[in-house]
Amino acid sequence: GQGIINILEVCESDFAENLAKENTEEADAQAEYDKTTQENKVAKTLKEQDVKYKTQEIKALSKALTELAADKESAESEHAAVMEYYEKIKERCIAKPETYEERKARREAEIAGLKEALSILENETAFMQRRSHRHMRGRLALD
Repeated sequence: GQGIINILEVCESDFAENLAKENTEEADAQAEYDKTTQENKVAKTLKEQDVKYKTQEIKALSKALTELAADKESAESEHAAVMEYYEKIKERCIAKPETYEERKARREAEIAGLKEALSILENETAFMQRRSHRHMRGRLALD
């Protein structure tokens, strides 16, 4: 009977050794699992925070983009108005050479006006001289 007890003791020893080995491996695996789970939780929290901050940043940038687009539109319309005004002013400030026909027409109109003025002055002078001669004759007759 001693042989069977020895075999059973060897089996028990092997089982105990395998059980201890399995328990150690299970504990190591559980520790590794817990460590990985904790790392994943931390990573998930960080990524959720990143998403939160990135979403806020997107909203802020969208708002800034809208404001800048409005500012750009306002500046462009102001620039267009300034350029339009500049074009109007430029026409007045920059001397444009007159064409021959324009100069000729202007001079002819000026000459016609001067002739008319001369004619009016001659008529008035003649009229005044006629009146003054009559007046003097009238005086001579009275004296």
